[in-house]
Amino acid sequence: MILVNTDYISGKQLEMLGLVKGSTIQSKNFGKDIMQNFKSLVGGELKAYNEMMNEARALATKRMKAEAEALGADAIVNIRYASSAIMQGAAEVIAYGTAVKFID
Repeated sequence: MILVNTDYISGKQLEMLGLVKGSTIQSKNFGKDIMQNFKSLVGGELKAYNEMMNEARALATKRMKAEAEALGADAIVNIRYASSAIMQGAAEVIAYGTAVKFID
């Protein structure tokens, strides 16, 4: 499965199959959340939250790919990511794009 954030794949003709998406809501455990709050007082990278967002993007991408594979797609083009805070210490991440099949 080819994943790109452009609306084309060089040298390929594409048949659009439709929108595919994957999402997740992630949070860190209470202990890590408290530690990150203390860290925000002194500044610097909030590594636990960075980890959480990386895991969330990976899971959202995996779910998007599964939806595309169910349609028989060869690739997903024009991939985008969005995130939003659901509550303190929890975030939703959505990955979406257009599933396509290669035309021979």
